[in-house]
Amino acid sequence: MKLNLNLNFLFYFIFAALLTGCGGGSSDSGEPATSTVALNNTEALGQQLYFDQNLSSPAGQSCASCHLPEAGFADPDRHFPVSEGVISGLFGNRNSPTTSYASTIPDFQFDGVRFLGGQFLDGRASTLEDQAKGPFLNPLEMNNTKEGVVVAVRLSDYARDFEAVFGSGSLDNVDSAYELIAIAIAEFERSSVLSPYTSKFDAVRTQGDVFTSAEQRGFNLFRGKADCIRCHSVGGGQHVFTDFTYHNLGVPANNDNPFYALDSQFNPDGSNFVDLGLGGVLNDVNQNGKFRVPTLRNIANTGPYMHNGIFNTLQEVMVFYNTRDTNPLQDPAEVDANKDILIGDLGLTQSEIDDVIVFLNTLNDGYIQ
Repeated sequence: MKLNLNLNFLFYFIFAALLTGCGGGSSDSGEPATSTVALNNTEALGQQLYFDQNLSSPAGQSCASCHLPEAGFADPDRHFPVSEGVISGLFGNRNSPTTSYASTIPDFQFDGVRFLGGQFLDGRASTLEDQAKGPFLNPLEMNNTKEGVVVAVRLSDYARDFEAVFGSGSLDNVDSAYELIAIAIAEFERSSVLSPYTSKFDAVRTQGDVFTSAEQRGFNLFRGKADCIRCHSVGGGQHVFTDFTYHNLGVPANNDNPFYALDSQFNPDGSNFVDLGLGGVLNDVNQNGKFRVPTLRNIANTGPYMHNGIFNTLQEVMVFYNTRDTNPLQDPAEVDANKDILIGDLGLTQSEIDDVIVFLNTLNDGYIQ
């Protein structure tokens, strides 16, 4: 069951207060500062759209339902490996990715060597605006129409705000209004609410804080023996822990994915469904099974993990990376072709895995010195 609108807003305001409290430390009483993130008019409009559960059909699901601040802007419901739509019993085929730091993802492109960027895990939407338009119309998500979304905005208590931002009559034409709705949501997603850079890692990097011994060991392993940095790069000024490229990690199919059991109207392949990722978008067998490398920011809060939600914990993820090719009990890859050969036999000890996970926890926003 998704959270109701009022509770979504409550989480948002708590989260926003925590974000602005992180930069300046805590008060003498130990409580975080209570100021809120300042948004411009377009961002504030996008925030209202992002949390509005009346934009689905039937009403009851918003963008925030599957991308909630409390859950690192991912799905707060961990009972299923993928997200349930507004219609009970209907599920998408993939784990909802975080929208946190999505604004740092470049437009989908080919740089002459490799594909990179793009929204959704398979890059099928080039920009944030393109992505924002998709879930409203997906019958497995918000199940609405362009007209249904625009009419709901016309009837909302922020319709005047919409026209104040985009002009009188901006809600009159369905097609153009729908484009403006996506623009506003994208602007909110570009705001510091979703990309605050308030983790302990940031405090160490810019405010003179220091890692614990375990955190430092984990960071050293991250950049060294574990070689996480190969795909989850550090640097470039933003430090979002991804190079935005596409890889097939050899993740097994998730037999617990409820999408397999959907009617043939939604899943004609049934239990034989194979998610081809980027290859399915490009119709290119050389890209089959590849998904975009996600940011690791807030990673401890955004489980389950992988495109099909097969792993529930970071421990499971790290064990898979470490022993994919050496564990005789490991299930086969959903797509074996194009499999990344540089993971699967890392030789990490259990204590080293634990240290890497301790470091990954320093990437959670909301840290207070």
